Amino acid sequence: MATPDSFDLEADQRTRAAWLYYMEGMTQDAVAQALGMTRARVLRILASCREDGTVQITVNAPLAASIALARRIENRFGIERVIVIPRPASDADVGALIGAATGAYVSSILTDGMTIGLGWGRTLSSSLSSLPQRAFNKLTVVSLLGGLTRASQFNPSEFAWRFADRLGAECFMMAAPVYAPDARTREALVNHAGMEDVFKHAERLDVALISVGELSPGSTLSRYGLATKEELASLARGGAVGDLLCRFIDADGALLDHPLNDRVISADPTMLRKARRIVLASGGWEKAAAVLAAIRLLKPEVLVTDETVAESLVAD
Repeated sequence: MATPDSFDLEADQRTRAAWLYYMEGMTQDAVAQALGMTRARVLRILASCREDGTVQITVNAPLAASIALARRIENRFGIERVIVIPRPASDADVGALIGAATGAYVSSILTDGMTIGLGWGRTLSSSLSSLPQRAFNKLTVVSLLGGLTRASQFNPSEFAWRFADRLGAECFMMAAPVYAPDARTREALVNHAGMEDVFKHAERLDVALISVGELSPGSTLSRYGLATKEELASLARGGAVGDLLCRFIDADGALLDHPLNDRVISADPTMLRKARRIVLASGGWEKAAAVLAAIRLLKPEVLVTDETVAESLVAD
């Protein structure tokens, strides 16, 4: 069983290379292109897999089932890269495990000059320990939604600051609450000069790192009092299955016509499609419908999830 710190990106890449070459019959050049590697590196990986027993007649590694699920999701939804986390011993570890894998993946693509937009939540906060502690040149981090009035490790502003600090990046934060008291106040805050600058950066992202929320009483929104029980019930009646950046969406991935969506101070999820790469990281059985809806709305290039959600995504 997997533990929160046990996901190994290198092992995932090795197994993926072996799967594509031996099981799907791709050429070495095609494998190299699919994984963003040189052909020489693919050759070394394949040789190593034969030597250490990873590859016998079939791909023989703990991650093989996850790789097979990932490939089915990639083909079904046209996603460039899917990382499926093996089912952990405890459901409580799902978020931390997905977060660790997400941090490892993001670390592998970081380069100088990037602009990275961040969502929030427990899963994304768990990615911090997997990020390198090093300074990049001209790296920019942008929080994509307002902050909480009560301090927490899951506060969007706090998460953005900690993410930027690990990478030596400049950080832009939305100096406003997640929800304004009414739509008119929201418009006034969003059109403030300082906020306009943040939104402009949010429109020029190299990477958008996003998670999806759900509507249960144990959700982050409910725990921090961002939505009342009555509002959550109203959202459910209206067809909401979850939220992206605190904007509620239905099962088809459409933004809901609801008063809370009129008051939220965050980037518009549809605008995130302009990002060069969207990384969607979420899992847990209670988020299966929300993850599917988020895929339909965002059309992410990368998905990091767990076996339970992955199986639901390919279920007929």
